[in-house]
Amino acid sequence: MIKRQQDKPCLFVLDTNVLMHDPTALFRFKEHDIFLPMAVLEELDAAKKGMSEVARNVRQVSRFLDQLMHEATKEEIDRGLPISPLTENGGGYIAPATGRLFFQTSLMELTLPASLPGTLADNNILATAQALQAQDERRTVIIVSKDINLRIKATVLGIPAEDYINDKVLDDVNLLYTGLEVLPGDFWDSHEKALDSWQEAGRTFYRIKGPDLLDWYPSQCLTIEGDEAFEAIVHDKPAPEEAVIELVEDYRSTRRNVWGINARNREQNFALNMLMDPELDFVTLLGPAGTGKTLLALAAGLAQVLELNTYREIIMTRVTVPVGEDIGFLPGTEEEKMTPWMGALMDNLEVLTQTEGGDWGRAATQDLMRNRIRVQSLNFMRGRTFLNKYIILDEAQNLTAKQMKTLITRAGPGTKMVCLGNIAQIDTPYLTETSSGLTYVVDRFKGWTHGGHITLIRGERSRLADFASMEL
Repeated sequence: MIKRQQDKPCLFVLDTNVLMHDPTALFRFKEHDIFLPMAVLEELDAAKKGMSEVARNVRQVSRFLDQLMHEATKEEIDRGLPISPLTENGGGYIAPATGRLFFQTSLMELTLPASLPGTLADNNILATAQALQAQDERRTVIIVSKDINLRIKATVLGIPAEDYINDKVLDDVNLLYTGLEVLPGDFWDSHEKALDSWQEAGRTFYRIKGPDLLDWYPSQCLTIEGDEAFEAIVHDKPAPEEAVIELVEDYRSTRRNVWGINARNREQNFALNMLMDPELDFVTLLGPAGTGKTLLALAAGLAQVLELNTYREIIMTRVTVPVGEDIGFLPGTEEEKMTPWMGALMDNLEVLTQTEGGDWGRAATQDLMRNRIRVQSLNFMRGRTFLNKYIILDEAQNLTAKQMKTLITRAGPGTKMVCLGNIAQIDTPYLTETSSGLTYVVDRFKGWTHGGHITLIRGERSRLADFASMEL
């Protein structure tokens, strides 16, 4: 919802991309009125065909509009259709909306500059907003669009324009949950009176109580910096001021590795602990390029599929931009079509398959992996259920919140899903760091007992890559 503190009532003119991005946008403006130019309806009609996520959203918008217009007369449409107070949406309800929905039902006098002809859809929307403001100066007409260029042109012409921010998870991406809490050096001294410790199956646990624990989350990583470094993960949160924490395994030691891979820093060590924990069904790893997200996820998957038999196979996939469009007419199977998109995963597999025994040993290892690793496209995930799989979703920052929900709900019993991404590298139009589906799931899953998250910071690819990341 766009929040504005004004004395005047607002009339919001919606751009097509807002409805393509969020079909429920019609119901997100509470007491304010909405106006749909004819150009928007024409663009929606042109985009309704296909199996992409955009086409599905457009068809849902059409169903919503048909619902609102049910048995309405021409006179009622001219006066504005009341937006239903409560509209069902996937089992839940959208916040009450009491405004009215107006359509462009007559020709308007468009007075845009000659340099902006009204034949273009964006310019037609600008002209419509300008004409609406001239008709009634008692209210403020505001264009709502995900298109930055349209908002720039509107500002140049003196027309108020705003981004659609209802899908934003956070106001500032710096507020996003990192998964790591650095404790003060005197933490143990201040909590020694309410401390209980024990060992179970070779693992060390501590039960701690105190008001400092109010902001802790399940599976949150804890550390104390200094000479006596301490690293643990919140195992359980039975009460707001009580937590059970567990000391983590040290995968930085050469005697303990995951498929031949050792952690090179604190965050990577926490990541391997979460990836190797069968109690965590959903793990998200954020971080810039070179921090080891894909390598760690693959190494943990190979260890649990080929050594521990925790999962039956690994499914590797990533977002093809634009998401949901046809992956092309390349020859071969689905896996062969996806190969050009899976370069990052294949590069890491080469590192993980360097075995002794020469060419014969490497060939045998690759054949074994080929039978236990499947590369699949996101385009055909709807309706599927994955049982006892280890799923790696790369480039997850390019998915919307709705697409993330669609994919995560494919997981069946015994399946672990690992989402990787860098929210600073979003390629999907109209998505931002604060509205990305990856940001959404990190924020929503932080309080779930069987979910874990860590943000990787330090690059470990090479000294050249590290220098380029810092200086370029």
